[in-house]
Amino acid sequence: MTPGLGTRKAGQLIAVFRTPQAAFRASRSELQAAGLSPAVAQSVASGCAFEDAADQQQQMLAAGAELIPMTDPRYPALLREIFDAPPLLFARGRIDLLDTVMLGIVGTRRPTAYGNAAAGRLAKDLAVAGMTIVSGMARGIDTAAHKAVLEVAGGTIAVYGSGIDQVYPAENRKLTEEIASKGLILSGFPMGSPPYPQNFPVRNRIISGMSVGVLVVEGSEYSGSAITAKLAAEHNREVFAVPGNITSKMSWGPNLLIKQGAKLVQEWNDVVVELKPEVRRKLLDHCRNRLKISGDLPDATKADGAASDSYGPSSPVARTVLTALQPDAAMPLDQLIDSLENCSSSEVLAALFELELAGVVRQLPGKCYIKVWAE
Repeated sequence: MTPGLGTRKAGQLIAVFRTPQAAFRASRSELQAAGLSPAVAQSVASGCAFEDAADQQQQMLAAGAELIPMTDPRYPALLREIFDAPPLLFARGRIDLLDTVMLGIVGTRRPTAYGNAAAGRLAKDLAVAGMTIVSGMARGIDTAAHKAVLEVAGGTIAVYGSGIDQVYPAENRKLTEEIASKGLILSGFPMGSPPYPQNFPVRNRIISGMSVGVLVVEGSEYSGSAITAKLAAEHNREVFAVPGNITSKMSWGPNLLIKQGAKLVQEWNDVVVELKPEVRRKLLDHCRNRLKISGDLPDATKADGAASDSYGPSSPVARTVLTALQPDAAMPLDQLIDSLENCSSSEVLAALFELELAGVVRQLPGKCYIKVWAE
């Protein structure tokens, strides 16, 4: 709230003085030595913004919001690493989601039916895999991703380009309240800040900065989602894209990203396999906890000693699928589905999803599956 003090200068002060309290206690000469101009140093030393800060505090209390400064251990670790990390975040909802594996999903505000379907399916699958889906609450792809995650009771974070007490777009008022109760609303802008157009590129850097990667689903060559993907690359994050119809302008953005080296995504596993080993282990731990996996497996799966002895599947269909797979011969997906007459294809796919995440089944090239055994 201090005039003339932007995000980068605020970050510099925290780096030098370690805490905001120490910065406000510093003399003008100390503040100038930290890189501030005489006018801004005077503004900080005088505490001229304290009344504005007190007003912000009251607005936050009224909205049920909380402030997470950069010095707070709950502040996203990845976001703290970027060049111009926001000095504080306004949050409303499940702050524990900031300590999860986050993935940004972004795209056009005017998606095709294909784009909406792709965003929804991938958001659901990745949420079930343990990832928290981060997006910008905009019309189109953002909204489709948020809604899909909520349908499977997954974690989702909406990053605003305004104050978190400003609903934008207006038609997302109901979705806003649902995310506030089941997910998290986040913003780097003060309470009451309108959704000015220039705010959204600033918002996008938070989405990419706090995420392990960004997935682009439809968008023109120079769209906001393309900006987010560029930021993700600058932040050394993974960039993913869903391929689209070459005759559609909405496919130009993701198709160009793929040409430039972005990972082509057709299913959730295309994202997971690109993540760092420690991130994948975190997702696997989440899956095991979610499934409440027991150590008891059917006798057929215990023959010769399976690696899954401690982490068996949770559903009858998953157990049936595991029994049908072999450790020494990969089975094509079509053949597996045909061999399980009492299970539908959707049930088999869901079971394979669980088993892969549990670490007892591995997918090989060509949509073939093999059982994983202990060394």
